[in-house]
Amino acid sequence: MNRSSPKIGYARTSTVDQNLDAQIEALTAAGCGMVRQEQRSGATLEGRPELKIILDFIHPGETLVVTRIDRLARSMQDLQTIVARLKEKGAHLAATEQPVDTSTATGKAFFDMLGVFAEFETNLRRERQAEGIKAAKRKGVYRGRPPTIDMATIQAKLGAGLSPTEIAREMGISRGTVYKAKAEMLTGNDIIEGRTA
Repeated sequence: MNRSSPKIGYARTSTVDQNLDAQIEALTAAGCGMVRQEQRSGATLEGRPELKIILDFIHPGETLVVTRIDRLARSMQDLQTIVARLKEKGAHLAATEQPVDTSTATGKAFFDMLGVFAEFETNLRRERQAEGIKAAKRKGVYRGRPPTIDMATIQAKLGAGLSPTEIAREMGISRGTVYKAKAEMLTGNDIIEGRTA
């Protein structure tokens, strides 16, 4: 990585539960005078204002630095879009944990290779997931999304004298859900009784 050119760091995690400190520390150590950060999904380029600001205002000769290229995007197409935008601006891309530096021929070639493998891995993961769902369906154990819980049915069963354990077992739900329905039913009765008093 060329240490003489101005560097702008970009740190990203997919969710707010993840910590950005390690990325920020690595980017600062790499000589980034500014580190922009956001906690948003990298599945697409949409909805990532901090990255957009960098791409809009980066100057010729400057380098966008990330710790890993998957901090920028999850698909080769998005990565190529970012690199094309940087190239239009006369700027470069580099990574602290990978030998990626688009200001050099070797670094650019390695970047392209990484992108191909990243996309290949994503496609393999999707195929494995689809195969797993098919296998689960064949065995009759795949149920898809859980059905919406019918609180009225639970309350009717409670009214018929069934215990929370019996209802939970019969409907395939937790006893906590049954107790919640029971509490709502009792609250509703209190309101009705209050109105008729």
